[in-house]
Amino acid sequence: MSHEVGLVGHHRCGPCGWATVGIVHSLDPQAARAALLTETDLLADLYRDCDPTTPVPTCPGWTLATLVAHVGGGHRWTATIVTRRSTENVAFAEVPDVRRPRDQQAAVAWLRDSARQIITAVDATGPDVPVWTPFGGLRPARWWIRRRLHEDTGHRADALLALGREVVMAPAIAADGLSELLDLIAVGPPWFAVPLEDGTTLTLTATDSATSWSVARSADTVAWTGVPAAATVTVSGAAVDLYLLALRRISADNARLAISGDPKALDTWLDRTAF
Repeated sequence: MSHEVGLVGHHRCGPCGWATVGIVHSLDPQAARAALLTETDLLADLYRDCDPTTPVPTCPGWTLATLVAHVGGGHRWTATIVTRRSTENVAFAEVPDVRRPRDQQAAVAWLRDSARQIITAVDATGPDVPVWTPFGGLRPARWWIRRRLHEDTGHRADALLALGREVVMAPAIAADGLSELLDLIAVGPPWFAVPLEDGTTLTLTATDSATSWSVARSADTVAWTGVPAAATVTVSGAAVDLYLLALRRISADNARLAISGDPKALDTWLDRTAF
C-alpha cells in the first residue's frame, strides 16, 4: 500500500505488537504475521463445527463452504504470486491445490495450511521483493500478509454473523483492519469512487483504544491521519464496530455506535466504499 500513511518510523510498543507514530496505530510486521495465522485458525475452528450449507447474509449467494473456499483459495493464490515473484496477475487455474476439499475436516486442514503458505512464500522470496497486487501496481511481498490478514478478519466476521454470534476481535487487530481499509480506499479511482464531497470530513473514534482516524478529501481521493479533528460527521464506538461499519457489515443505526454531525456525509461514504 503506498499506503503506509503515517506509518513511517514506527517502533514496537506493548504486548499487542502495536507500531505507533504519534497516535496512529498499526500492527507491526511480526504481529501481523501472527494474526494472519490466528485469524485463519479461528475461521477454521468455526467451519469445523458448523453446517457448511449455512447461508452468509453479508455475502449474498454464499454459504459458509463458499466463504471458506474463497478465503483459502485466495491465500493459496497469494502464495503463488509471491513464490513466482510475479509482476502480473496469476490465474486461479494455475494455483496448486486451490480448490477446497469436499470433506469438511479436510477443508479445515486445507484452510489452516493456506495461511502458512503465505508466510513461507514471503520468507522464501524475501519481504521486499516487488510483486503484483490488485491495487495500483507492484508492492513488496510483505504487503500481502496484511492484506490477507484482513481478508480473514472481514470474512470471519461474516461467518460469525451468519451463525448468529457476536463478532469478537482484539481492538488492535480491528483497528489495523480499519487502517488498512482506509489505505485501500485512499488508492482512489478507478478502484474506489471519491467517498467524500468537497469540504466534508469524517472522523472515526475507537472508544476502546483511544485511537482516531480523521479523513478528508484530497484531490480525487482521500487522505487520513490519526490526529482527532472536528469533522462533518463523527462516529464513535469500539474498534471492532467501527471496522464492521466501514465494511458495511453493520449499519450506521447500530446501537453500539454514536454518530454526531451530518449523517448524510456518512451515508455517502458508505455508499461509495463497498469492498
